[in-house]
Amino acid sequence: MSRVVRWLAELVELPSINPAFAPPGDARAGEQRVAGYVSERARQAGLEVELQPVQDGRCNVLVRLLPPAAARHRVVLAPHMDTVSVVEERQLRPRRQGNRLYGRGACDTKASLAAMLSALVHLASARRRPRQTEIVLAAVVDEEFAQAGSRRLAAEGWAVDLAVVGEPTRLRVVTAHKGSVWVRISAGGRAAHAATPWQGRNAIEQIARVILAVQDEYARSLGRRRHALLGTPTVSVGRVGGGTQPNIVADQAWVELDRRTLPGESTRSVVRELVALLHRHGWPASVRPLARAECPPLETATTHPWVARFLRAMRQRRGRGVPYFCDAAILASAGMPAVVYGPGNIAQAHTSQEWVDVAEVEQAERRLCGFLESLP
Repeated sequence: MSRVVRWLAELVELPSINPAFAPPGDARAGEQRVAGYVSERARQAGLEVELQPVQDGRCNVLVRLLPPAAARHRVVLAPHMDTVSVVEERQLRPRRQGNRLYGRGACDTKASLAAMLSALVHLASARRRPRQTEIVLAAVVDEEFAQAGSRRLAAEGWAVDLAVVGEPTRLRVVTAHKGSVWVRISAGGRAAHAATPWQGRNAIEQIARVILAVQDEYARSLGRRRHALLGTPTVSVGRVGGGTQPNIVADQAWVELDRRTLPGESTRSVVRELVALLHRHGWPASVRPLARAECPPLETATTHPWVARFLRAMRQRRGRGVPYFCDAAILASAGMPAVVYGPGNIAQAHTSQEWVDVAEVEQAERRLCGFLESLP
């Protein structure tokens, strides 16, 4: 078993469930075990390690390979350490079957973490090392929930020539991804006895009409927009609720939507569109974004010299687009030219039988080594 695959298996054994998806006090929650593992491997290789506090004892791990003289360039490798929830304990026991390694986080995104860490450790002892470029492995927390780790990293205000965010892209360089906006639409009614419903005004019926209009009229309008790499924006009904009990006409109801955005769209523009939809129909409902940090789309120019350099190293002519949101947009919003790259297929992420192709993991390590060794 190669070093990178062994490290991946050991990382899968270390639970790092995002606390947002675990019961209070769950011993498997938090990234601290993975952070300790990364720190120890890096220190053994003679690399500089810093723990960057983020929140509630959760820390990003910053591993630095410094050039022999003052750095003129900086490249950041940014995989995340947290995973979604675990349904069965066996998901924390890595299992090899053929060319697949199964386990929670194997694909999303401990495969990227293992490949990036192993590549940096290799470079630390290699004959050919960058003489002008600082390389930072930034293993971040909280990508799966609120991106607190990447937002903390972005707040540093670093000058960065390229950020490579680790996510399952099947070893394709991604230069664009969609953003995410969550919106709640609320309707009010008038309560009445269910035996005389005509004396009330049912808020649930109003929300039902809103849902149908969103899924039909609004979704059709989104289908007329198209991005060359990302296709069309989408909207999905995620949660709905209302009323108090069956024998009372509901005086309140709500629906929560997930709206995936294209470059050029924003939370504000999405709210405007939905308000206009309600206004056209004369429906007295309110629209407000759910309280969460902005999750913007990503669009990185492939003409940027360092992005073009990375594309050439990965033997790719053009960037790809993906429909999901990740840390790349957070780093890009802080002025870091960002791309997304890593082994694995997003179709396996978050599934009960999550797996990654170990050959892809080994290939990712080799290609990253080649890229890092080529840096000035």
